[in-house]
Amino acid sequence: MLRLPAPCLVVLVGPGASGKSTWAAAHFPPEAVVSSDRLRAVVGAGEDDVTASADALRLVDEIVALRVGRGLTTVVDTLGLDAGRRATWRELARAAGVPCVAVAFDTAAAECRERNRSRPKRIPADVLAGQLRAWPAVREALGSEGYADVIAPEPVRVVAAPFAGSLGTASAPTAPGPAASSPVAVPRAGLRFGLHLSQFAAPGGAPAIRSWLRDVATAAEDAGFDAVYVMDHFRQIPHVGRPFDDMLESFTTLAYLAACTERVRLGTLVAAVTHRSVPLLAKTVATLDVVSGGRAVCGLGLGWFAAEQAALGISLPPVAERYALLEDALRLLPVMWGPGSKPFSGRVLDVPEALCYPRPLQEHVPLLVGGAGERRTLRLAAELADAANVFGDLDTVRRKATVLRAHCADVGRDPDQVDLTHLTTVLVGDDDTHVARLVEEHRPRRRSAESYAASVHAGTVDDHVERFGTLAEAGVAEVMVRLVDVADPTAVTRMGRVIAALRQR
Repeated sequence: MLRLPAPCLVVLVGPGASGKSTWAAAHFPPEAVVSSDRLRAVVGAGEDDVTASADALRLVDEIVALRVGRGLTTVVDTLGLDAGRRATWRELARAAGVPCVAVAFDTAAAECRERNRSRPKRIPADVLAGQLRAWPAVREALGSEGYADVIAPEPVRVVAAPFAGSLGTASAPTAPGPAASSPVAVPRAGLRFGLHLSQFAAPGGAPAIRSWLRDVATAAEDAGFDAVYVMDHFRQIPHVGRPFDDMLESFTTLAYLAACTERVRLGTLVAAVTHRSVPLLAKTVATLDVVSGGRAVCGLGLGWFAAEQAALGISLPPVAERYALLEDALRLLPVMWGPGSKPFSGRVLDVPEALCYPRPLQEHVPLLVGGAGERRTLRLAAELADAANVFGDLDTVRRKATVLRAHCADVGRDPDQVDLTHLTTVLVGDDDTHVARLVEEHRPRRRSAESYAASVHAGTVDDHVERFGTLAEAGVAEVMVRLVDVADPTAVTRMGRVIAALRQR
């Protein structure tokens, strides 16, 4: 089945009775199809009122311009035989930043005539004959007119842009099931999955958070997640929710999760080095490692949320100072977790006794650096950390992987010793209908379904299996997923089907 990215502009091209309207109705919702026939009925005496054709086509252009301007998938259901009009639609798509795809209906002339004869109101024979004579030249021209793709009228799926890949890429059916069946690149051995908790909107509010959090964490273990991460914030961040939304303190939450779980690793994604003294952070992480039985991960970042820190009386130093502090933290923490009480003197930190008992149970607590800065952040990760966490689309991830490996080479470190991890938002549905329902349920009122679906990577189990497999091939060792609908008990289970399918490869 062909996949088209949402949004896109789909231009149907072919003579009358070649099957354009039937194909469009089978693969797109009625509101997405802009039909010149139907518009003739609006501005004229009926769909066959040829005297209303010019007005109807003018309306087609206006509606197409409005829809693609709003980022909505649109299907132009006209003959499409006029090169000038096709150029107009391509330009509208280009101006809106929307890919334009032509669908060529190369139906045999005899079949078109036979279909026309069975219509209640036929296209005049001489008119259809003219269209059929013009068609070969139109079909030949389509390939050189500048479309993102020219496809045959095969079955298609319109999917969120991150799942579309190259236009015209085939994908398997998306019926629900415990395992995905779409072709997928074999992921790097040991691709890991972490559940990233960025919201605590438990049904029932604050009194229910305790039981809800326990249920989510145990469901994550059952679903095959390797880790659970929480944000290190004291109030909700702007692009996730409102300042007064419930937000739990990170390390207290992780300590509770340590008691609720047995297997998953636990960490912050990521702890701001400005939020607490670094020796205190060392003590906190060591304690987490002990009470969790050796499952702590220490994620570190520069810190950025000035309003949050100001509200708590915590200063946010200039970026250069924060980089110096981050570097010192990456050097100090292993010393704090080691034996003895050695002094430490760094760029901005001086610790007379780097003492921390009990020491972590792990011989080496993994250090993860969050941030995508290619010049400084990834270099610090290459030199001093065990992993770097980045976000962005597939091309961005590939670039970050290349930069990280180059930094490892520069500092004389084996690139395989530093994992690339990826943070992403995810919405998983059983099939296309379920995905569409979830998108409608969660999207903001004034945001289009297609824009929202792309931003949260809304797709089926099969879609996510393929995407994560591709990320693994790009060099990602662990994917941290933020489930949009994590408050729904079944959301973690659906993501578990993705994890299981990838591990069966």
